[in-house]
Amino acid sequence: MRWAIATGLGLLAAANVLNNRVARRWAPVTSAAATGALLLIARREGLTWHELGFRSARAGAATGGALAAAVAAGYAAGVALPRTRPLFLDQRALALSRRRVLEEAMVQVPLGTVLLEEVGFRGVLPALLGRVLPARTAAAASAALFGLWHVLPALDMARANPALGRLAAGEDPAFADGGRGGVEAGRPASGEDPALGAARPDSVDARPDSVEVGRLVAGTVASTALAGLVFHGLRHRAGLLAPALLHVATNSFGYAAARAARRLDDRRAGPTGRDQSSPGWASPVR
Repeated sequence: MRWAIATGLGLLAAANVLNNRVARRWAPVTSAAATGALLLIARREGLTWHELGFRSARAGAATGGALAAAVAAGYAAGVALPRTRPLFLDQRALALSRRRVLEEAMVQVPLGTVLLEEVGFRGVLPALLGRVLPARTAAAASAALFGLWHVLPALDMARANPALGRLAAGEDPAFADGGRGGVEAGRPASGEDPALGAARPDSVDARPDSVEVGRLVAGTVASTALAGLVFHGLRHRAGLLAPALLHVATNSFGYAAARAARRLDDRRAGPTGRDQSSPGWASPVR
């Protein structure tokens, strides 16, 4: 069992590096292969499909579908409010073409992200750890590992979406840049490469300092670990499908929310880049 746990953790670590640093566009292939390997390890150790969370498809679909609808409503409200709109101005989404946005939302997120994370951290890991640890300790350990899994994505978020990064760190997202999260109307900030959606290496002003990045990463790890506990509770009650649907909605709907937030900011700013809220002004149709 210890060999199985160590091998599973090694597979997850390798997939994390490949998906975030080496071959991002190949994440669906990498994640599918890693998911299959994790399931083989779990089955080899005698774990049943029920123990791995593959159960209650009807309950999972009902619960996950209701939560996905709640996410959509929450995103719509957040985009509509000027105070929270900067949280959705994420260059990882805004710098992409429409085709790439569809690819991310419909392929990369469900197959490249959610599949491996849900099977790995809500299915295989807690089941394996549950053979050597009390059930609650196993769930907490899986959630903590899920938080650490997000270190590399948090480094990207610190540059691409400072407002959301500050929120994850427990800070006021509107503290800097007038509440716009370092992005004016969804356009790249000074020193930012629109093709990459991140600060260019030669731009010092566009990059957060190391202390700020450290806080953002720590906050992201803590918040995603907490989310891991919530997702595990959903898995325990309604099977893996419930947290998987919520996870897909949280990530995929974010791309549509980012586009909607930029469009609203563009209309408010107007063609001159200044607030055009005077009577009679009409925003250009985009």
